[in-house]
Amino acid sequence: MPVKNRFAELHDEIAAWRQDFHMHPELGFEVHRTAGIVAEKLREFGCDEVVEGIGISGVVAVIKGKASTSGKVVGLRADMDALPIHEETGKPYASTIAGKMHACGHDGHTAMLLGAAKYLSETRNFDGTAVMIFQPAEEGGGGGEKMVQDGMMDRWGIQEVYAIHNGPGRPFGEFSSRAGAMLAAADEYTIEFEGKGGHAAKPHTTVDTMMIACHAVIALQTISSRNTDPVEQIVVSVTSIESSSKATNVIPQRITVKGTLRTMSEEVRANAKKRIFEICEGTAAMFGGAAEVDYRDGYPVLVNSETEVGHAAAIAQSVSGAYVESPMVMGAEDFSYLLRERPGAFISLGTGEGAPLHHPEMDFNDEAIPLGCSWFAEMIERRMPAQ
Repeated sequence: MPVKNRFAELHDEIAAWRQDFHMHPELGFEVHRTAGIVAEKLREFGCDEVVEGIGISGVVAVIKGKASTSGKVVGLRADMDALPIHEETGKPYASTIAGKMHACGHDGHTAMLLGAAKYLSETRNFDGTAVMIFQPAEEGGGGGEKMVQDGMMDRWGIQEVYAIHNGPGRPFGEFSSRAGAMLAAADEYTIEFEGKGGHAAKPHTTVDTMMIACHAVIALQTISSRNTDPVEQIVVSVTSIESSSKATNVIPQRITVKGTLRTMSEEVRANAKKRIFEICEGTAAMFGGAAEVDYRDGYPVLVNSETEVGHAAAIAQSVSGAYVESPMVMGAEDFSYLLRERPGAFISLGTGEGAPLHHPEMDFNDEAIPLGCSWFAEMIERRMPAQ
Protein backbone atom coordinates (compact mmCIF):
# COMPACT_ATOMS: atom_id res chain seq x y z
CA MET A 1 0.00 0.00 0.00
CA PRO A 2 1.43 3.44 -0.91
CA VAL A 3 1.17 6.63 1.17
CA LYS A 4 -2.16 6.70 2.97
CA ASN A 5 -4.64 9.27 1.67
CA ARG A 6 -5.42 10.42 5.21
CA PHE A 7 -1.88 11.73 5.60
CA ALA A 8 -2.19 13.77 2.43
CA GLU A 9 -5.27 15.33 3.99
CA LEU A 10 -3.47 15.94 7.29
CA HIS A 11 -0.23 17.11 5.71
CA ASP A 12 -0.63 20.85 6.31
CA GLU A 13 -1.75 20.29 9.90
CA ILE A 14 1.16 17.98 10.72
CA ALA A 15 3.64 20.35 9.01
CA ALA A 16 2.29 23.19 11.16
CA TRP A 17 2.97 21.12 14.30
CA ARG A 18 6.48 20.42 13.04
CA GLN A 19 7.22 24.06 12.30
CA ASP A 20 5.94 25.09 15.72
CA PHE A 21 8.31 22.61 17.36
CA HIS A 22 11.07 23.98 15.14
CA MET A 23 10.43 27.53 16.31
CA HIS A 24 10.60 26.50 19.97
CA PRO A 25 13.55 24.07 20.33
CA GLU A 26 14.35 22.56 23.71
CA LEU A 27 17.44 20.68 24.84
CA GLY A 28 18.00 17.40 26.62
CA PHE A 29 15.44 16.57 29.27
CA GLU A 30 14.15 20.17 29.32
CA VAL A 31 11.57 19.48 26.61
CA HIS A 32 8.64 20.57 28.76
CA ARG A 33 6.82 22.70 26.19
CA THR A 34 7.22 20.09 23.46
CA ALA A 35 6.18 17.21 25.71
CA GLY A 36 3.21 19.20 26.99
CA ILE A 37 1.93 19.87 23.47
CA VAL A 38 2.50 16.23 22.50
CA ALA A 39 0.54 15.00 25.52
CA GLU A 40 -2.27 17.48 24.92
CA LYS A 41 -2.68 16.42 21.30
CA LEU A 42 -2.56 12.72 22.15
CA ARG A 43 -5.43 13.25 24.59
CA GLU A 44 -7.34 15.23 21.96
CA PHE A 45 -6.89 12.33 19.54
CA GLY A 46 -8.57 10.02 22.04
CA CYS A 47 -5.64 7.78 22.95
CA ASP A 48 -6.63 5.23 25.58
CA GLU A 49 -3.82 6.25 27.95
CA VAL A 50 -1.35 9.15 27.99
CA VAL A 51 1.38 9.22 30.62
CA GLU A 52 3.89 12.04 31.07
CA GLY A 53 7.17 12.08 32.97
CA ILE A 54 8.53 8.73 31.77
CA GLY A 55 12.32 8.97 31.66
CA ILE A 56 12.09 12.39 33.37
CA SER A 57 10.20 14.17 30.57
CA GLY A 58 9.11 11.56 28.07
CA VAL A 59 5.52 10.86 27.00
CA VAL A 60 3.94 7.46 26.36
CA ALA A 61 0.53 6.98 24.74
CA VAL A 62 -1.47 3.77 24.29
CA ILE A 63 -3.86 3.14 21.42
CA LYS A 64 -5.88 -0.07 21.44
CA GLY A 65 -7.09 -1.64 18.22
CA LYS A 66 -10.66 -2.66 17.44
CA ALA A 67 -9.71 -6.05 18.83
CA SER A 68 -7.08 -7.25 21.28
CA THR A 69 -7.27 -11.01 20.74
CA SER A 70 -3.72 -11.18 19.36
CA GLY A 71 -2.14 -9.96 22.59
CA LYS A 72 0.51 -8.17 20.51
CA VAL A 73 2.05 -4.87 21.62
CA VAL A 74 4.20 -2.82 19.23
CA GLY A 75 6.09 0.35 20.20
CA LEU A 76 6.93 3.29 17.92
CA ARG A 77 9.44 5.89 19.05
CA ALA A 78 10.26 9.52 18.18
CA ASP A 79 12.78 11.85 19.83
CA MET A 80 11.85 15.41 20.83
CA ASP A 81 15.06 17.29 21.75
CA ALA A 82 17.05 19.86 19.77
CA LEU A 83 20.74 20.84 19.64
CA PRO A 84 22.81 23.75 21.06
CA ILE A 85 23.43 25.24 17.59
CA HIS A 86 22.54 28.74 16.36
CA GLU A 87 20.17 28.45 13.39
CA GLU A 88 21.08 29.93 10.01
CA THR A 89 18.25 28.67 7.79
CA GLY A 90 16.52 32.02 7.34
CA LYS A 91 13.18 30.22 7.31
CA PRO A 92 10.07 32.11 8.52
CA TYR A 93 9.65 29.45 11.21
CA ALA A 94 13.32 29.50 12.27
CA SER A 95 14.23 29.02 15.92
CA THR A 96 13.12 31.83 18.18
CA ILE A 97 15.74 30.87 20.79
CA ALA A 98 19.34 31.93 20.16
CA GLY A 99 21.82 29.09 20.30
CA LYS A 100 19.21 26.33 20.01
CA MET A 101 17.74 24.67 16.94
CA HIS A 102 16.30 21.45 15.56
CA ALA A 103 19.36 20.59 13.48
CA CYS A 104 18.73 16.83 13.51
CA GLY A 105 15.09 16.67 12.45
CA HIS A 106 13.65 15.50 15.75
CA ASP A 107 10.87 18.03 15.19
CA GLY A 108 9.96 16.04 12.10
CA HIS A 109 10.14 12.70 13.90
CA THR A 110 7.82 13.95 16.63
CA ALA A 111 5.33 15.43 14.16
CA MET A 112 5.25 12.25 12.06
CA LEU A 113 4.58 10.03 15.07
CA LEU A 114 1.87 12.43 16.24
CA GLY A 115 0.31 12.20 12.78
CA ALA A 116 0.39 8.40 12.95
CA ALA A 117 -1.17 8.52 16.44
CA LYS A 118 -4.01 10.71 15.17
CA TYR A 119 -4.73 8.31 12.30
CA LEU A 120 -4.50 5.17 14.45
CA SER A 121 -6.80 6.70 17.06
CA GLU A 122 -9.34 7.41 14.32
CA THR A 123 -9.20 4.06 12.51
CA ARG A 124 -8.03 1.47 15.08
CA ASN A 125 -7.88 -1.02 12.23
CA PHE A 126 -5.60 -3.46 14.02
CA ASP A 127 -5.73 -6.28 16.57
CA GLY A 128 -3.48 -5.44 19.50
CA THR A 129 -1.97 -2.43 21.24
CA ALA A 130 0.14 0.39 19.79
CA VAL A 131 2.45 2.27 22.15
CA MET A 132 3.63 5.73 21.04
CA ILE A 133 6.96 6.70 22.67
CA PHE A 134 8.05 10.36 22.66
CA GLN A 135 11.56 10.51 24.06
CA PRO A 136 13.66 13.36 25.47
CA ALA A 137 17.44 13.75 25.45
CA GLU A 138 18.59 11.69 22.49
CA GLU A 139 21.40 14.16 21.77
CA GLY A 140 23.81 12.92 24.41
CA GLY A 141 21.53 12.67 27.43
CA GLY A 142 20.50 9.05 27.09
CA GLY A 143 16.77 9.69 27.31
CA GLY A 144 16.07 6.28 25.82
CA GLU A 145 17.99 4.61 28.62
CA LYS A 146 16.09 6.65 31.22
CA MET A 147 12.75 5.59 29.78
CA VAL A 148 13.83 1.94 29.86
CA GLN A 149 15.05 2.35 33.44
CA ASP A 150 11.61 3.76 34.32
CA GLY A 151 10.18 0.39 33.36
CA MET A 152 8.53 1.48 30.12
CA MET A 153 9.04 -1.79 28.24
CA ASP A 154 7.54 -3.97 30.98
CA ARG A 155 4.87 -1.52 32.13
CA TRP A 156 3.21 -1.52 28.71
CA GLY A 157 4.33 -5.00 27.68
CA ILE A 158 6.11 -3.79 24.54
CA GLN A 159 7.18 -6.76 22.40
CA GLU A 160 8.72 -5.03 19.38
CA VAL A 161 9.94 -1.46 18.87
CA TYR A 162 10.63 0.67 15.78
CA ALA A 163 11.93 4.16 14.94
CA ILE A 164 12.58 6.41 11.93
CA HIS A 165 15.38 8.94 11.43
CA ASN A 166 15.42 11.44 8.59
CA GLY A 167 18.33 11.36 6.15
CA PRO A 168 19.08 14.66 4.39
CA GLY A 169 21.30 14.36 1.34
CA ARG A 170 19.90 10.94 0.45
CA PRO A 171 17.33 10.34 -2.33
CA PHE A 172 13.90 11.55 -1.32
CA GLY A 173 11.66 8.72 -0.16
CA GLU A 174 14.40 6.10 -0.07
CA PHE A 175 14.26 4.07 3.15
CA SER A 176 17.31 2.17 4.41
CA SER A 177 18.20 -0.13 7.29
CA ARG A 178 20.24 -3.25 7.93
CA ALA A 179 20.15 -6.31 10.14
CA GLY A 180 22.72 -6.48 12.93
CA ALA A 181 24.99 -3.60 13.89
CA MET A 182 23.96 -0.38 12.11
CA LEU A 183 25.17 2.50 14.29
CA ALA A 184 28.24 2.66 16.49
CA ALA A 185 28.88 2.77 20.19
CA ALA A 186 30.23 6.24 20.99
CA ASP A 187 32.40 6.82 24.06
CA GLU A 188 34.25 9.92 25.23
CA TYR A 189 37.55 10.34 27.04
CA THR A 190 39.50 13.15 28.69
CA ILE A 191 43.18 12.70 29.53
CA GLU A 192 45.02 14.99 31.93
CA PHE A 193 48.78 14.85 31.35
CA GLU A 194 50.88 16.16 34.24
CA GLY A 195 54.56 17.10 33.93
CA LYS A 196 56.89 19.76 35.23
CA GLY A 197 56.44 23.18 33.70
CA GLY A 198 59.20 25.66 33.06
CA HIS A 199 60.86 28.11 30.70
CA ALA A 200 60.90 27.15 27.03
CA ALA A 201 64.60 28.13 26.95
CA LYS A 202 65.40 25.42 29.53
CA PRO A 203 63.52 22.30 28.41
CA HIS A 204 66.04 20.06 30.17
CA THR A 205 64.73 21.29 33.52
CA THR A 206 61.15 20.34 32.69
CA VAL A 207 59.00 17.30 32.06
CA ASP A 208 57.46 18.41 28.78
CA THR A 209 53.73 17.66 28.78
CA MET A 210 53.40 18.86 25.18
CA MET A 211 55.87 16.20 24.10
CA ILE A 212 53.97 13.60 26.13
CA ALA A 213 50.61 14.61 24.66
CA CYS A 214 51.85 14.65 21.07
CA HIS A 215 53.38 11.20 21.35
CA ALA A 216 50.21 9.89 22.97
CA VAL A 217 47.96 11.37 20.28
CA ILE A 218 49.96 9.61 17.55
CA ALA A 219 50.13 6.38 19.55
CA LEU A 220 46.37 6.32 20.04
CA GLN A 221 45.98 5.75 16.30
CA THR A 222 47.77 2.41 16.66
CA ILE A 223 44.66 1.13 18.45
CA SER A 224 42.94 0.89 15.06
CA SER A 225 46.02 0.19 12.93
CA ARG A 226 47.83 -2.33 15.17
CA ASN A 227 45.53 -3.48 17.99
CA THR A 228 42.31 -4.18 16.07
CA ASP A 229 41.48 -6.69 13.35
CA PRO A 230 41.54 -4.66 10.08
CA VAL A 231 38.08 -5.94 9.10
CA GLU A 232 36.52 -4.42 12.22
CA GLN A 233 35.09 -0.89 12.34
CA ILE A 234 36.73 1.55 14.76
CA VAL A 235 37.41 5.29 14.84
CA VAL A 236 39.67 6.85 17.48
CA SER A 237 39.44 10.64 17.28
CA VAL A 238 41.34 13.27 19.24
CA THR A 239 39.23 16.41 19.04
CA SER A 240 40.80 18.82 21.54
CA ILE A 241 44.22 19.65 23.03
CA GLU A 242 44.34 22.37 25.69
CA SER A 243 47.36 23.71 27.58
CA SER A 244 47.48 25.11 31.09
CA SER A 245 49.65 27.90 29.66
CA LYS A 246 48.80 30.41 26.96
CA ALA A 247 52.31 31.87 26.73
CA THR A 248 54.65 30.93 23.87
CA ASN A 249 57.72 30.80 26.10
CA VAL A 250 56.35 28.43 28.73
CA ILE A 251 56.39 24.64 28.72
CA PRO A 252 53.02 23.87 30.37
CA GLN A 253 52.53 21.96 33.59
CA ARG A 254 49.37 20.28 32.28
CA ILE A 255 47.89 19.30 28.94
CA THR A 256 44.27 18.14 28.52
CA VAL A 257 43.41 15.91 25.57
CA LYS A 258 39.81 15.00 24.65
CA GLY A 259 38.28 12.72 22.08
CA THR A 260 35.89 9.95 21.16
CA LEU A 261 36.00 6.23 20.46
CA ARG A 262 33.47 4.70 18.05
CA THR A 263 33.14 0.96 17.57
CA MET A 264 30.72 -1.60 16.15
CA SER A 265 31.29 -4.49 18.56
CA GLU A 266 31.55 -4.80 22.33
CA GLU A 267 34.75 -6.85 22.04
CA VAL A 268 36.52 -4.18 19.99
CA ARG A 269 35.12 -1.49 22.27
CA ALA A 270 36.48 -3.15 25.44
CA ASN A 271 39.94 -3.73 23.97
CA ALA A 272 40.21 -0.17 22.64
CA LYS A 273 39.15 1.27 25.99
CA LYS A 274 41.87 -0.75 27.73
CA ARG A 275 44.49 0.41 25.22
CA ILE A 276 43.60 4.09 25.72
CA PHE A 277 44.51 3.75 29.39
CA GLU A 278 47.67 1.75 28.68
CA ILE A 279 48.95 4.05 25.93
CA CYS A 280 48.37 7.30 27.78
CA GLU A 281 49.65 6.15 31.14
CA GLY A 282 52.62 4.37 29.56
CA THR A 283 53.59 7.30 27.33
CA ALA A 284 53.46 9.73 30.25
CA ALA A 285 55.57 7.44 32.42
CA MET A 286 58.14 7.03 29.63
CA PHE A 287 58.79 10.79 29.69
CA GLY A 288 58.67 11.09 33.47
CA GLY A 289 55.16 12.46 33.72
CA ALA A 290 51.74 11.11 34.66
CA ALA A 291 48.35 10.66 33.00
CA GLU A 292 44.85 10.49 34.42
CA VAL A 293 42.22 9.08 32.06
CA ASP A 294 38.54 9.91 32.51
CA TYR A 295 36.65 7.49 30.24
CA ARG A 296 32.89 7.81 29.80
CA ASP A 297 30.88 4.98 28.25
CA GLY A 298 28.39 6.40 25.75
CA TYR A 299 25.56 4.87 23.77
CA PRO A 300 25.96 1.16 22.96
CA VAL A 301 26.04 -0.27 19.45
CA LEU A 302 22.64 -0.08 17.77
CA VAL A 303 21.77 -3.62 16.70
CA ASN A 304 18.68 -4.31 14.59
CA SER A 305 16.93 -7.69 14.72
CA GLU A 306 16.94 -9.53 11.39
CA THR A 307 13.26 -10.50 11.41
CA GLU A 308 12.11 -6.99 12.40
CA VAL A 309 14.32 -5.37 9.75
CA GLY A 310 12.51 -7.59 7.26
CA HIS A 311 9.17 -6.18 8.42
CA ALA A 312 10.52 -2.61 8.29
CA ALA A 313 11.93 -3.10 4.79
CA ALA A 314 8.75 -4.65 3.41
CA ILE A 315 6.63 -1.78 4.72
CA ALA A 316 9.11 0.79 3.40
CA GLN A 317 9.00 -0.81 -0.02
CA SER A 318 5.21 -0.73 -0.03
CA VAL A 319 5.03 2.89 1.14
CA SER A 320 7.58 4.48 -1.20
CA GLY A 321 8.79 1.74 -3.54
CA ALA A 322 12.38 2.50 -2.52
CA TYR A 323 14.37 0.53 0.02
CA VAL A 324 18.12 -0.18 0.11
CA GLU A 325 20.36 -1.84 2.65
CA SER A 326 22.13 0.74 4.80
CA PRO A 327 25.88 0.67 5.28
CA MET A 328 27.25 0.69 8.80
CA VAL A 329 27.41 4.27 10.09
CA MET A 330 29.79 5.42 12.83
CA GLY A 331 27.27 7.86 14.30
CA ALA A 332 25.42 6.83 17.48
CA GLU A 333 21.77 6.67 18.60
CA ASP A 334 20.25 5.97 21.99
CA PHE A 335 17.43 3.96 20.40
CA SER A 336 20.09 1.29 20.96
CA TYR A 337 18.95 1.06 24.60
CA LEU A 338 15.43 0.12 23.51
CA LEU A 339 16.79 -2.45 21.06
CA ARG A 340 18.82 -4.06 23.83
CA GLU A 341 15.53 -4.74 25.61
CA ARG A 342 13.31 -5.80 22.71
CA PRO A 343 13.69 -6.87 19.06
CA GLY A 344 13.07 -4.10 16.58
CA ALA A 345 14.47 -1.95 13.81
CA PHE A 346 15.79 1.55 13.24
CA ILE A 347 15.23 2.84 9.71
CA SER A 348 16.36 5.95 7.84
CA LEU A 349 14.16 7.95 5.46
CA GLY A 350 15.86 9.98 2.73
CA THR A 351 14.59 13.56 2.59
CA GLY A 352 16.41 14.81 -0.50
CA GLU A 353 18.94 17.58 -0.96
CA GLY A 354 19.71 19.85 1.95
CA ALA A 355 22.18 20.68 4.67
CA PRO A 356 23.47 17.68 6.64
CA LEU A 357 22.46 16.71 10.15
CA HIS A 358 23.82 18.92 12.96
CA HIS A 359 24.41 21.81 10.55
CA PRO A 360 23.12 25.37 11.26
CA GLU A 361 21.26 25.37 7.92
CA MET A 362 19.61 21.96 8.39
CA ASP A 363 15.80 21.86 8.16
CA PHE A 364 13.48 18.86 8.01
CA ASN A 365 11.74 18.44 4.64
CA ASP A 366 8.01 18.57 5.33
CA GLU A 367 7.27 16.80 2.04
CA ALA A 368 8.51 13.60 3.72
CA ILE A 369 5.80 13.72 6.41
CA PRO A 370 3.22 11.52 4.61
CA LEU A 371 5.91 8.87 3.98
CA GLY A 372 7.01 8.69 7.61
CA CYS A 373 3.45 8.77 8.96
CA SER A 374 2.42 6.00 6.58
CA TRP A 375 5.40 3.84 7.56
CA PHE A 376 4.56 4.21 11.27
CA ALA A 377 0.87 3.47 10.72
CA GLU A 378 1.51 0.55 8.38
CA MET A 379 3.87 -0.96 10.94
CA ILE A 380 1.02 -1.16 13.43
CA GLU A 381 -1.55 -2.41 10.95
CA ARG A 382 0.71 -5.06 9.42
CA ARG A 383 2.32 -6.34 12.59
CA MET A 384 -1.10 -6.57 14.24
CA PRO A 385 -3.56 -7.16 11.39
CA ALA A 386 -7.26 -6.89 12.16
CA GLN A 387 -8.99 -10.30 12.11
